[in-house]
Amino acid sequence: MPRKSAPGKSNRPDGGVPDRETILRFIAEHPSRASKRDIAKAFAVRGHDRVVLKTILRDLEDEGLLTRRRKQLIRPGALPPVTVLDITSRDDDGALIGRPAEWPDDGTVAPAVLIRQPVHRKGKSRTPAAGVGDRVLARISASNEKAGPAHTAKIMKVLDRQRGTVLGVFRETPGGGGRMEPVERRDKEVIIDPEFVGKAKDGDLVEVDPNRGGPHGMPRGKVLSVVGSVASEKAISMIAIHAHGIPYKFPAAVLAEAEKAKPVTLGKREDWRKLPLITIDPADAKDHDDAVFAEPDDNPANAGGVVAYVAIADVAHYVRSGSALDREALKRGNSVYFPDRVVPMLPERISNDLCSLKEGVDRPALAVRMVFSAEGRKISHTFHRIMMKSFARLSYPQAQAAIDGAPDDKTAPLLKDILQPLWQAYAALSRGRERRQPLELDIPERKLRLNEDGRVDTVVIPERLDAHRLIEEFMIQANVAAAETLEQKRQPLVFRVHDTPSLAKQEALRDFLKTLDIPLAKGGHLRANSFNGILAKVRGKPHETMVGEMVLRTQSQANYSPENIGHFGLNLMKYAHFTSPIRRYADLIVHRALIGSLGLGEGAITPEEEAALEEISAEISTFERRAMAAERETVDRLIAHHLADQVGDDFEGRVSGVTKAGLFVSLQQFGADGFIPVSTLGLDYYIYDEAHQALVGEKSGKGYRLGDSVEVRLAEAIPLAGALRFEMLSEGRKLAAATRSFHKAKRGASRSNGARKRKRRGY
Repeated sequence: MPRKSAPGKSNRPDGGVPDRETILRFIAEHPSRASKRDIAKAFAVRGHDRVVLKTILRDLEDEGLLTRRRKQLIRPGALPPVTVLDITSRDDDGALIGRPAEWPDDGTVAPAVLIRQPVHRKGKSRTPAAGVGDRVLARISASNEKAGPAHTAKIMKVLDRQRGTVLGVFRETPGGGGRMEPVERRDKEVIIDPEFVGKAKDGDLVEVDPNRGGPHGMPRGKVLSVVGSVASEKAISMIAIHAHGIPYKFPAAVLAEAEKAKPVTLGKREDWRKLPLITIDPADAKDHDDAVFAEPDDNPANAGGVVAYVAIADVAHYVRSGSALDREALKRGNSVYFPDRVVPMLPERISNDLCSLKEGVDRPALAVRMVFSAEGRKISHTFHRIMMKSFARLSYPQAQAAIDGAPDDKTAPLLKDILQPLWQAYAALSRGRERRQPLELDIPERKLRLNEDGRVDTVVIPERLDAHRLIEEFMIQANVAAAETLEQKRQPLVFRVHDTPSLAKQEALRDFLKTLDIPLAKGGHLRANSFNGILAKVRGKPHETMVGEMVLRTQSQANYSPENIGHFGLNLMKYAHFTSPIRRYADLIVHRALIGSLGLGEGAITPEEEAALEEISAEISTFERRAMAAERETVDRLIAHHLADQVGDDFEGRVSGVTKAGLFVSLQQFGADGFIPVSTLGLDYYIYDEAHQALVGEKSGKGYRLGDSVEVRLAEAIPLAGALRFEMLSEGRKLAAATRSFHKAKRGASRSNGARKRKRRGY
């Protein structure tokens, strides 16, 4: 009997190469197994036909019909096989509809997903029940329905149930009581009866329980807590915490477990307490999870070489898999840092006490000893479970000042034997970094300084010191060593991965660079140093900032994955997060994996964890983006509040974004972005030139381009939204003739096409 072909396979006896449409359909229907190898296997493609298949797939990528996510080929806009979804609504049939909890800020709309919840006999179902407002981890597949969402999902785990409280601003009403204006648009206004107002005053940000029914669909509620005045910094950070569903209160069981933890004794650990490891952190740091030391290598075969030590707090000793501490840490994914507070991943008893590498105090750690050549090539490394005692706690400016010739009373005794060897090791590692050529995008980071009232005092961009770069490079090398060791041991782990820029983004950058006569090679095999070459060509030139912004926008989002595809930005093939287990769950998983694979004692990764690494990676990647969004929105709201009393003032700014709707302008002194609607730019008709990243006046030929320095007036500031609106004061500049002719041609073509369509339709 003839062999039946598998779904999607060619019926030809020798397999053969499927056509383009068949390949695209297969990838859409099998998103979790659509690598080149999977496709060849599914269609029985053998021998020389594999070369033909590879060519077809490359053509589909070049045309933007496919994109590559790790080794998988996917349709643009498709979702990964395991995704965190927020359930937002129900369809007409009552089925749940969800959307990805985090979605790239690239102008595209997050796709809707139909969530199937099968009901089994006798009400038994292995699928967790969920409802609107819940956040779930789901397995995604393509929909076979012609109408409705293109994806369906099966819930694997409910991550967060719908919050029973809402956050809003309390407004008093005559005669007592009041109403709550919700911060989130999706929430309803709530009536607060006088007996349920509590201590709330007009203008306070309050947390309300809206569960009490009211007439005409208007809910009534009770004030549970007063966060503070809506004008205060504390309240503003609380808005982001609530809006993103960030857990900020530790359950009693978690706190109890943390309080029961005891300091570690030496036991079977290696005793490194006499090794002068030191911590170098921000001056205001409350936890210290990494310590470093370096010395010349005394091996004659490695002349000029160095030995670098990195010790990391042994969080895995205290936070065991499956414990209350562990479950809560996974629920948070990472610590979240706001200007006025930190929402930690672990309780302070663990993060700021038992796992903080305090000066002069015995602390357990997981350490790596790395040997480098004089040129920064890593020769070997070994991991150790140790007991250490931090020799000194230094700040970045303090350590840098000592190296620069201005030591203080604390750093002077450390200069010769500790600090100078550290900088000699950094010099060797820097030579290795120069050879490796990672992406050198040095984006300044704004930092808000608050006054005693918790309001913004100043906005500063801290100086980037060699002390920062030293710690960064030591940590990178420790992370590489962790990934290499675990891969060698064939131990499943969570990698930190960064994919190459998508072909669509590469093409957009290529079109933009053409306008500056800067070439960008075609093909899907760009390296980080390709972008470094571009940045070098514009360094010190007027459009340096503009090009840097475009290169940044071209990059993919880094995330966590059990599948290793390397780290494009760092130009590393093996990379895992190992150095911050106090504040990142991914690092805790890597610690457990090292402990288990190297036989370093208790606290190893469990088989259950290994089996769930795909789900864990999806969760913590989502939580990381959640934290980044909350931090960014809080800073935006604070700066908008800071500038609210400066409406009408003029500022120097720079065009940081160009869209059809208008211009985004950044105020460098504040790190704030505001918007100028295109309708307010003037009487001319402005056309959006995507290739040149410009808005060009059709009649005048004058316009504004990404990176232009402009003068603007603050027209409006909305603190709760973190929004600023500007008026343009600078006159547009004459743009290149090529830009204007491009738009005239495009405008003319548009009119011609419109005429042809009207003629065909009989208008």
